[in-house]
Amino acid sequence: MPKDVPPRWDRRMQQRLARGEAAALGELYDRFASLVHGLAHRVLGDEGAADRITREVFGYIWENPDAYDPKQGSMRSWVARITQGQAVARLRQTELGRGSREELEQKVRSASAAARADYIVTSMPAPLRAALELAYFKRRNYRQAAADLRISEDEARRRLRLGLQLLSTANVLPQEDTAPPGYGSPR
Repeated sequence: MPKDVPPRWDRRMQQRLARGEAAALGELYDRFASLVHGLAHRVLGDEGAADRITREVFGYIWENPDAYDPKQGSMRSWVARITQGQAVARLRQTELGRGSREELEQKVRSASAAARADYIVTSMPAPLRAALELAYFKRRNYRQAAADLRISEDEARRRLRLGLQLLSTANVLPQEDTAPPGYGSPR
């Protein structure tokens, strides 16, 4: 399945969920379960907790399909935002009393940034991701990446620069109070 979900698919999926089509939930789960589980695991560092968050997120979506607004972004982004909100809330809950408030908030910020970075990398176009993976995991410079990818050096530099620009946004915390309804953590 392609990673880029067309807006038309998002609207149809929301309509099907609103009608109570169990098959729609199954299709949504097949498409996004690994994203949800991966983000939750990245924040919580616990397989069992990530499983529970995955169930909670899809339960929330099933019960609140109208919370999604296609005008605010893709369903993939909405699902990721719900997941991150749930996982961060669970992290705060489990870590409460295990250190100072500042230590807890630092842990939350670090886990949130890591989850956003994971989401950004998995969501970026394959050519950008391939260039970043060569640079990071194989320690290739832009010339070596260009040769490995069989592209020009200018194109390799462009892909690496754009990929790094996208990743740099992972450390920017979203404004909690400006999120549209349905785009924060489920309540």
